[in-house]
Amino acid sequence: MHRMQPTDMALVERPEPPAYTLWQLVLYFLRLGTLGFGGPVALAGYMHRDLVERRGWIADGDYKEGLALAQLAPGPLAAQLAIYLGYVHYRVVGATLIGMAFVLPSFLMVLALGWAYVRFGGLAWMQAVFYGVGAAVIGIIAISAYKLTTKSVGRDKLLWAIYLVLAAVTIVTESEIAWLFLAAGVLAWFWRAPPKWLRQSGANALAAAQVPAASGFLSALDWPLLTQIGVFFAKAGAFVFGSGLAIVPFLYGGVVTEHQWLNEKQFVDAVAVAMITPGPVVITVGFIGYLVAGLPGACVAALATFLPCYLFTVLPAPYFKKYGKLPAILAFVDGVTAAAIGAITGAVFVLAKRSIVDLPTALLALATIALLLKFRKLPEPIIIAAAALIGLAIYPVLRS
Repeated sequence: MHRMQPTDMALVERPEPPAYTLWQLVLYFLRLGTLGFGGPVALAGYMHRDLVERRGWIADGDYKEGLALAQLAPGPLAAQLAIYLGYVHYRVVGATLIGMAFVLPSFLMVLALGWAYVRFGGLAWMQAVFYGVGAAVIGIIAISAYKLTTKSVGRDKLLWAIYLVLAAVTIVTESEIAWLFLAAGVLAWFWRAPPKWLRQSGANALAAAQVPAASGFLSALDWPLLTQIGVFFAKAGAFVFGSGLAIVPFLYGGVVTEHQWLNEKQFVDAVAVAMITPGPVVITVGFIGYLVAGLPGACVAALATFLPCYLFTVLPAPYFKKYGKLPAILAFVDGVTAAAIGAITGAVFVLAKRSIVDLPTALLALATIALLLKFRKLPEPIIIAAAALIGLAIYPVLRS
């Protein structure tokens, strides 16, 4: 029998070097954080288009693993996916730098908007801008959802069933139910690569446990304001599943109802700021923190929200990388990915109900879809800028 020589072992164990440098990836995510509009759905689509399809830096399997992990773990989907993609070839250093590069541009933008909001007493122009941008964003995320569906679901009947169920549930409930992603992964696993004990015993029952919600006793303590902000936003980052938009109801309950840090109009303005700025939607926490306690409040709120999602991505990542090629894990990831894309597609309809409110917004959304289908390399920021100008021009006329 041939005994493997040390040189042979080195060839087997040494992975292929990545086709890019860490700093190239950092610059990409700085740009995406600066110009990436459309919320978590669109941002996930941009990452697949740019890093998997066009550049070939990230393998499709690694992308799917990252998307599955981002859906299973609590926290904002786009930020967690970015952190995982940074981890793929450059481990903890890559994950850390990519997470910072992705979040920092939009955080600085919301700081500037928070300063202007406090200084000039509200942002009346924001409604006009969001009127146009919101409609264009629907077109952008619809195209992203379509591309993800055709690429990842394909013609697989089981994945289509999972996809359609999750899309329907998201549309009906207007929320993303975390345990359904786990159930979809288990279903695909048992269907495609059933474990030996299942084949032998014919067992057909599975108990699914949900992560309990965070207890509220911490928020009842009379701590200084910055500590209260840190505790509240850490809970928001650690116990809210789904896309960045899923955090909005949780924030409303704590910021407006429980702590009464903001009134309803200020909270709506904060959400609008998140929607008209690029990067992750969750960055609205920076704006809220600024209104509550200035620059320290913004920094504490952002750090407390994003630290849990960073840990929930980096800590399980080695196990995803080590065992990710096993048939059972591949089947599980395919099921979760189909569920995630179904939920993303359902979210398009949910968001459309809020953003497409009349004929002009419907035409803007359809025009965006048509432009992106015809001009595949048309940069989305150009569409967003044009939609913002249209909103500024026609919104005051329509509401006068």
